[in-house]
Amino acid sequence: MESTLLTVNNVWMMICTGLVFLMHLGFSLLEIGLTRQKNTVNILFKNVFIISIGIILYTLIGFNLMYPGSFIGGVLPDYFIDLFGLSLPENGLGPEYADGGYTYWTDFLFQAMFAATAATIVSGAVAERVKLGAFMVFTIIYVGIVYPIAGSWKWGAGWLDELGFYDFAGSTIVHSVGGWAALIAVWLLGARIGKFKKDGTVGAIPGHNLPFVTAGVFLLWLGWFGFNGGSVLSAEPGATSLVLVTTSIAAASGGLAAFLTSLMKYKQYDLSMFLNGILGGLVGITAGADMMSVTEAIIIGAIAGVIIVLGVALLDKLKLDDPVGAIPVHLLCGIWGTLAVGIFGDLAGIEQFFNQLIGVLSVGVFCLLAAFVILKVLKSTIGLRVSEEEEREGLDIHEHGMDAYPDFRTNEH
Repeated sequence: MESTLLTVNNVWMMICTGLVFLMHLGFSLLEIGLTRQKNTVNILFKNVFIISIGIILYTLIGFNLMYPGSFIGGVLPDYFIDLFGLSLPENGLGPEYADGGYTYWTDFLFQAMFAATAATIVSGAVAERVKLGAFMVFTIIYVGIVYPIAGSWKWGAGWLDELGFYDFAGSTIVHSVGGWAALIAVWLLGARIGKFKKDGTVGAIPGHNLPFVTAGVFLLWLGWFGFNGGSVLSAEPGATSLVLVTTSIAAASGGLAAFLTSLMKYKQYDLSMFLNGILGGLVGITAGADMMSVTEAIIIGAIAGVIIVLGVALLDKLKLDDPVGAIPVHLLCGIWGTLAVGIFGDLAGIEQFFNQLIGVLSVGVFCLLAAFVILKVLKSTIGLRVSEEEEREGLDIHEHGMDAYPDFRTNEH
């Protein structure tokens, strides 16, 4: 029976790992769809780089930083492992590991899928004007060091965990960690040419492929079943089914609230707001998906949807250019979802709310400072932003020497 339970749990965790991996395709389609075709190859290259380098960094550095003592045995040379006492736990492949939930290898790979997401969030926010080399260096440092340190505070049984801070699947630990970095990056980079006019009005820079955006969001919604469902860390039917239900309900509620809010505010049925509202609902429910009722999931998702519309308007007012809405989705809704754990669900209460607030603020300060230092040094050395000529003509031609649509290229502003 014990062996059967381990197998069932482990298979579920591996399925969820695959679903989270699929989210990177969703992010790719979302980002290229919401930006101009002349930067498509550049955005795809960044997303391929993020998942590739993210897995390697998590193997060599991140897993051990986030879960001390968890280096992958057999990857590093034996003398290095012996020198630092790093090796695979003796019970890593048996039923003793993780209380019989899954194996060591599945644990590593599932967590590795999460690690790269933080940089993917930044990728969309800085699209169309960031230097590829600078972004790659930033990704290596942020994913390799900053994300796992912040994650260790809660998921590695660190001080936030001891405090009582709760973040089931990463509204703060994953999404806000990426969102804070995106905020700093957008501020230091400046807006794209033509985004904000001299008279103070906002210049529309439409994305080139809304069908891609829609496909990307549906892939992300599907992937979230693994993102949240796998965070149960077992295939226990009651807990798993509840999480999948609250996740999907919050997504639907977020999308509806965003499109209705946008309709009232702008008198238009805005597809991009609808789609980002779905993502906002997903991010919002992620911190407490395992402890919310159906009604609470609807409320959390709906408030997240409203936050999306107001957040986009706020960024425009502050003249911060986020082409894909990454900051409203991942940062603002990540903060909301984390605080919602203290307002709704099984842990609701004033003490829990302040624990959640401490978690939001501490992770925020750490990530803001880390991102600022990394990006400021890059800006002062190799530079963050491409030249005006490169930006106008497109990063695909200048940085990659190729075009995503060579037979359909048009003159773009």
